[in-house]
Amino acid sequence: MNFIVYDISILIVFAILVSIFLYTRRKNLKKEGLLLLYKETWGIKFIENIAGKYKRLWKILGYVSIVLGYILMILMVYFFIKIVAVYLFNPEIVRAIKIPPIMPLIPYLPTIFNLDFLPPFYFIYWVIIIAVIAIPHEVAHGICAAYNKIKIKNTGFGFFPFFLPIFLAAFVEPDEKEMTKKNKITQMSILSSGTSANVLTAVIFFFILWGFFSISYAPAGVVFDSYSYSLIDVPSITMINNITANNLTYNETLNILDKDINKLVAGDDYLLSKSIFEDARSKEAYEIGKMLVYDNAPAIRSQLVGAITEIDGVKITSQEKLIEELGKKNPGDKINLKTFTGEGYNEYNIILDEHPELNGRAWLGIGFVEKKRNGIMGRVVNVITLFRESNIYYQPVFGFSEFVYNLLWWIVLISISVALINMLPVGIFDGGRFFYLTIAAITRSEKIAKKAFIGITYLFLILLAMIMFFWAFSFW
Repeated sequence: MNFIVYDISILIVFAILVSIFLYTRRKNLKKEGLLLLYKETWGIKFIENIAGKYKRLWKILGYVSIVLGYILMILMVYFFIKIVAVYLFNPEIVRAIKIPPIMPLIPYLPTIFNLDFLPPFYFIYWVIIIAVIAIPHEVAHGICAAYNKIKIKNTGFGFFPFFLPIFLAAFVEPDEKEMTKKNKITQMSILSSGTSANVLTAVIFFFILWGFFSISYAPAGVVFDSYSYSLIDVPSITMINNITANNLTYNETLNILDKDINKLVAGDDYLLSKSIFEDARSKEAYEIGKMLVYDNAPAIRSQLVGAITEIDGVKITSQEKLIEELGKKNPGDKINLKTFTGEGYNEYNIILDEHPELNGRAWLGIGFVEKKRNGIMGRVVNVITLFRESNIYYQPVFGFSEFVYNLLWWIVLISISVALINMLPVGIFDGGRFFYLTIAAITRSEKIAKKAFIGITYLFLILLAMIMFFWAFSFW
């Protein structure tokens, strides 16, 4: 049975149990703004005891949190500006992303929006991640407040009533009146402490992820990115699919091509698929009289697909090993090559050609591309996966390897995301009040700080509305 069936069952049971829990303790429920809060006193003594110890450490960490808060705020504003620019000027990227710019993190998000570049996001992941991220965040707020002699009134969790009872969030509630009486540095250290806890969580789980990956996965194949290809002059093409080609337009060429591999003559023989011809790079090349085509190489003729796992019985676990084994062969040699596609193993008997540029060297005709993801989240993902070689197929050692790895991956990614978003200088986030206190400290005017706080909040809300509009408009 598919795991998602079990996961949805867990979701239903969880919702029922939480509903029963909240109903039987409904006296503790209070509505504040858009949220329903369940207030308790859980953990207050623990927070106060921890705050009473290691006082020198908490003092140092308070200043570190403020510095980190400014760094994250600057980064988040920069990222936000980049996001706005993408939504305004790159509708094709927006269409490819699919997901709305304002979207709560919900279970099955990658599945709902068909985001193949993200791992599955199950409900059980969501529950665990909420606990791993929210509890340290709020406890850090509480410890910093208690260290500065501010009373902790309540702890508990909250949720949006119209999503009852799934969208939960933890909170620690310090006495606001006592907090506002403290100096601005103290208030800023309390506000930024939760974000610092998220950064620390991300760092800790990154190393857990790295360690888990090293013992739970083994290199088992090499994944190639493309068949060998060339850029040729369009006027040199004499024949496509046995049809004479003289000064064909792009659309005329497109009409000749089949969906599968097509033979193309341009002095030498090349191969071309309709899909690569329709690629944006091919269109751009065609406009300047060039065409991106596949070389007529053994790999594409054999329709080689999947991660290369063996050559003549020798295990291939790295690009170096692949090059070494092919280097032992001669042009005209027949090799037995095995690949893994995710659905099973394929076996090929391939006769190697001579390399078009290196005389006497055997040639399979595959290519590799250095994979560096661009964009904000792309760079974050690059960091999270820096211990994985991009062109290596890693085989899980244990049956649960992929499930645990994806969970740890999501914890790191979401911890970083929460830390950044929380320092956005907007009223609903800690970063909003952090910004307000900064302006008040610089100008020594609460009036100016209040106007700046309101102004920047509205600015970001307007920009959010704009990118939502351009996201919707991009699909027209």
